[in-house]
Amino acid sequence: MHKTLLATALLAACLAGCTSAPATAAAGEGASAATEATAMSPADAKFADVSKRWLDGWLALNPVNATQVGDHRFDDQLDQLDAPGRQRIVDFSKAMLGELDAIDANALSRENQVDAAILRNQLQGDIWNIETYQGWAWDPQVYSGLAGGAIYNLMARDFAPMPQRLKSATARMEEIPGLFAQMRANLDPKRVPLIHAQTVAKQNNGVIDLVDQFITPNAGQLQGEDRARLDAAVANLRKAVAEQQTWLDKTLVPNAKGDFRIGAKLYDQKLQFSLMSSLSRAEIKQRAEAEMTRVRGEMYDIARGVLKDRPGAPPTPENPSDDQRQAAIEAALELAYADKPARDQVVPAAKAALAKATDFVRAHDLVTVPDDPVKVILMPEFQRGVAVAYCDSPGPLDKGLDTYFAISPIPDDWTQEQTDSFLREYNSRMIQLLAIHEAMPGHYLEGAFSARYPSTLRAVLRSGMFAEGWAVYTERMMTDAGYDDGDPLFKLVQRKFYLRTIANAILDQGVHVDGWSREQAMRLMTHDAFQQEREAAGKWVRAQLSSAQLPTYFVGVQEQFDMRKAVQAKLGDKFDLKAYHDQVLSYGAPPVRFVRELMLDEPIR
Repeated sequence: MHKTLLATALLAACLAGCTSAPATAAAGEGASAATEATAMSPADAKFADVSKRWLDGWLALNPVNATQVGDHRFDDQLDQLDAPGRQRIVDFSKAMLGELDAIDANALSRENQVDAAILRNQLQGDIWNIETYQGWAWDPQVYSGLAGGAIYNLMARDFAPMPQRLKSATARMEEIPGLFAQMRANLDPKRVPLIHAQTVAKQNNGVIDLVDQFITPNAGQLQGEDRARLDAAVANLRKAVAEQQTWLDKTLVPNAKGDFRIGAKLYDQKLQFSLMSSLSRAEIKQRAEAEMTRVRGEMYDIARGVLKDRPGAPPTPENPSDDQRQAAIEAALELAYADKPARDQVVPAAKAALAKATDFVRAHDLVTVPDDPVKVILMPEFQRGVAVAYCDSPGPLDKGLDTYFAISPIPDDWTQEQTDSFLREYNSRMIQLLAIHEAMPGHYLEGAFSARYPSTLRAVLRSGMFAEGWAVYTERMMTDAGYDDGDPLFKLVQRKFYLRTIANAILDQGVHVDGWSREQAMRLMTHDAFQQEREAAGKWVRAQLSSAQLPTYFVGVQEQFDMRKAVQAKLGDKFDLKAYHDQVLSYGAPPVRFVRELMLDEPIR
């Protein structure tokens, strides 16, 4: 998944001096593609003004997010989630929504019609998050994500000289104890789900790990009062984190009585804000279940070829029973599981897979490959426990900085059995697919394209459904292009990876709407989708910790597939795959339906 999208999910309740003149200019001048035009209609000019003022105001209210997107005017500040801080967000959003509603959308350019729809969704979502969803009152991840992001977003990339970033980090470290105090005041333990409390209790010390990794080794670059202030901030933060750990362990975890299931009403509302799709919950479920059956059929056909004439293989009749189909697919997957990295070689394997995928994309001329730097890293501790891997692109206003393909290490306390289960899931072929999805030509490449689009508003409000749908789309696209020399076991593992996408959509509403038990969830994942126990157990945790994010993969890729089919039908023999991919990525990652409408010259809905 993409880290920006993960952060948005975890910071649902708050959504989230100038260090760089270009960044400030970009925030003010790039709010809409229309600002690039020499002559704008009155409606477009008014929208450009509204979107610029929204962006400036929203970034000021969400300083940790501002740092992540590359606006560094607020690097010494933290989001305020006390009652006055939340009310400022609501009041600002309602005022901007009123101004947006006063603009005749039909008088806007087509590109600005898209941006106006995206902005309206964001404004309504920000109000809903605080007034209705109220994650600030029951989800401790909101605060742990802010505390970790406050430091990580400053220190992970060299967007400014180290002394300058250290001074900003000092100011934020001084504010984090206050954020912890807001957390303790805002959270109602009766509403906090136990799994949320337990996860944040495990993540809490990750803030100090960030200090020890990024700040302490560089503290010598500050002198005099600046160094003394930094040292005092670090010492006070260590004390605050220790006190917070005691509160988490002794108060929050024992008293956390909330239900992690958000229920049908909230789920449907959140799904609409997350997806901006025309598909309803029922339609998503129907399509996912049908796709599950179809893909399992494809896997059986591949398994029959792999197992043919192999000694000891299970029977593979043309019309199998459910048990025969299951046994054959599992037997074929066992051949792929046998090829796996050693416990300490997962990251090197991912680096090799990234290089291989990049070479393949270039050699087959599938899409234009950017020159933006990308690195494989170990996932920071404060981000662990939700996803196995993510892509962390630089903010759209931070140009030319590294993208990180982050992988969570195998926990030190895992048994050999748990480790083997993980490595069977993340076998050598699966790691190649992970590199395709997270990096090339998935999230890394898509993020680089997105950052080039002239609308800063669209880049900041990048669609999670577009990003995840594109990443899943590239898995099948690379397979169809003959990646890994057409290896049938790679094709089989790719289908299995796609089953995970399908299962995500079914699982999410099963958990949050249908009241699924752990046993129901595990059967879907381990039996229907062939996941290993460790992967399924981790996804069960993730399904409890988040909502309406897991379906973005399936809905996004379904709309990607539908869009390509429609464009191919329109262009016929003139369809060119690379040109198509470059055009799809040229719009700055709005929800997929808008890309389709722009490409096919359909009305903007």
